[in-house]
Amino acid sequence: MSKVLVTGGSGFLGSRVVEELKSCGSFEAVHTFRSSEYDLRQLDAVKQLFQDKPADTLVHLAAVVGGIGANMQRPGEFFYDNLVMGVHLVEQARLFGVKKCVVIGTICSYPKFTPVPFKEDEIWNGYPEETNAPYGLAKKMLMVQLDAYRRQYNFNGIRLLMVNLYGPGDNFDLNSSHVIPAMLRKFHEAKEAGQDVVTLWGDGSPSREFLYVDDAARAIRLATQRYNKPAPVNVGSGMEITMRQLANQIKRVVAFEGEIVWDTSKPNGQPRRCLDVSRAREEFGFSANMTFPMGLQLTYDWFKQNYAAIEAREKLTQGVAART
Repeated sequence: MSKVLVTGGSGFLGSRVVEELKSCGSFEAVHTFRSSEYDLRQLDAVKQLFQDKPADTLVHLAAVVGGIGANMQRPGEFFYDNLVMGVHLVEQARLFGVKKCVVIGTICSYPKFTPVPFKEDEIWNGYPEETNAPYGLAKKMLMVQLDAYRRQYNFNGIRLLMVNLYGPGDNFDLNSSHVIPAMLRKFHEAKEAGQDVVTLWGDGSPSREFLYVDDAARAIRLATQRYNKPAPVNVGSGMEITMRQLANQIKRVVAFEGEIVWDTSKPNGQPRRCLDVSRAREEFGFSANMTFPMGLQLTYDWFKQNYAAIEAREKLTQGVAART
């Protein structure tokens, strides 16, 4: 029985991870906090966090994330915030005697032209896709830190490389959302407004892999309980789908009857993404459960039920920003 500290525990993924850790019965306590309580970019705040919430295991989920547009607009922020948070947390976890550190990485760290399916051994064989390289490299440096700490301090740090997540409760703000919530919202609003066209970025040819958020939380819980090796582990569904195929699926889910237009002046991002997920299955018994059509439907149902609240929150945020 151990105490677990989860960063980002109130977020889209984090809230599910916290429930998984609490319900499995393997941990004495699961500590969480709000980002407003401790600024993880500040060393003193991180020290205070470990003093206030002592733990044997750290699960680091907190991150500054977004889609291609957000990565292009805020590359410095995505690099600095993610790197500094991780470096402070891992170092202080070591100093405060944390026995195990679980760091959630990203497949944005893989080289731009990684052979499909991505195998973990390919992670260092090239530079990431340019639009999200700052974010991917910041997360990649935490892999270096964990490897160095294992070799010098015998610090047990494991690394999970996560694909794009989706599901109920996702971020549907078009300024910062990932592709599935962005498409769902665009098609929904076009349908409600009686529009005939939805315009999407790129040419529709890139492929992606997606994992339902509850499956991702279960994978993190299993790795926290069972995995202690230095090699990074891909966490995904093993399913590859092109943006054009995805758009057509979402169009059917939303029941939008208009036309899809691809804006080729906008970037495609990485050409292909699909993981070899065999290591996760072999090392800690994880395989995705949720089917993609069902996951999309559940996500859209949640969005429709919460659309008014999402709009109200965005208007409030915009009003505060205008006044300041």
